[in-house]
Amino acid sequence: MDLPVMPPVSPMLAKAVADIPAGMLYEAKWDGFRVIVFRDGEDVEIASRTTKSLTRYFPEVVDAARAELPPRCVVDGEIVIAHDGRLHFEELLERIHPADSRVRTLAARTPASLVAFDLLALGSDTLVHEPQSARREALVEALRPAGAPVYTAPATRDQELARRWFTQFEGAGLDGVVAKPLDLPYRPGDRAMFKIKHARTADCVVAGYRLHKSGPVVGSLLLGLYDDRGELQHVGVCASFPMARRRALVEELAPLRMDDVSGHPWGAWTDESAHATRRMPGGPSRWSGGKDLSWMPLRPERVCEVAYDHMEGSRFRHTAQFRHWRPDRTPESCTYAQLEEPVGYDLGQLLPG
Repeated sequence: MDLPVMPPVSPMLAKAVADIPAGMLYEAKWDGFRVIVFRDGEDVEIASRTTKSLTRYFPEVVDAARAELPPRCVVDGEIVIAHDGRLHFEELLERIHPADSRVRTLAARTPASLVAFDLLALGSDTLVHEPQSARREALVEALRPAGAPVYTAPATRDQELARRWFTQFEGAGLDGVVAKPLDLPYRPGDRAMFKIKHARTADCVVAGYRLHKSGPVVGSLLLGLYDDRGELQHVGVCASFPMARRRALVEELAPLRMDDVSGHPWGAWTDESAHATRRMPGGPSRWSGGKDLSWMPLRPERVCEVAYDHMEGSRFRHTAQFRHWRPDRTPESCTYAQLEEPVGYDLGQLLPG
């Protein structure tokens, strides 16, 4: 492979802001695997956000790159899995599997797509020093002949349209809006763009915690919500605490600690078969990668308010942010019914074909 921009390249990133800024290029914030795709003829390399190779996990994207991308190019984009009108992030996670046969089975069953939103090199020319506006024009022209499953990310300079996208696209599983300054060169690894993500709150039951990797302090609180059958489902964690707060939480939660999990709603967490029908905080999994998934069970009697961006199925897509305790709420009142449902949006309108 001999390209004007060669791996490793760290992708340009975005910093969070509260509102959509004026006078920029706006795109949807895709909820997938951020990648930089390098193509030199038949040679294709797919690099992750951390510059690690993802090539073996997405053979159908490699084939699509050979068929649909320009013969020599470097493209910044997102690998997504889309069907039934929305994105499915959890199906992407299933691809990171050591068995090639399993990867190829999943590639045939739920094929991934490449959504391109920046162009770093084309032919023998590097574009990283060109402004965002010029790179966008070059991307649109270079990918004009491309067909599914390679797509050019929709973009606009209309701030009001971007505001509508922010509301509409969430129903298809997208993650907000990215705003890019028009005169911005490509700055690998820098948070030079802006991201506007959805922010919501929920009252959750604190039903346990995991210890921090640094020692006997709280690493993360395990959160639960009651479903319509009255069962407490694990929906995620909140984990961003100063070290002093982590130490204080150990003592604060000590009266709720249980000696064993037998009487806990997640008492069957070590039973792998139980995870097929229940949301529990860990258990046997090929994704554990040697991590300590043990946890301290707590009587599910305390409620906290957390901030979250959006749901992936029945759980928080990202780590939630602790707001404060809610002594005025009973655990039984913490149900899925409180969660705001985004208006449905058919992703086929963005990714046709």
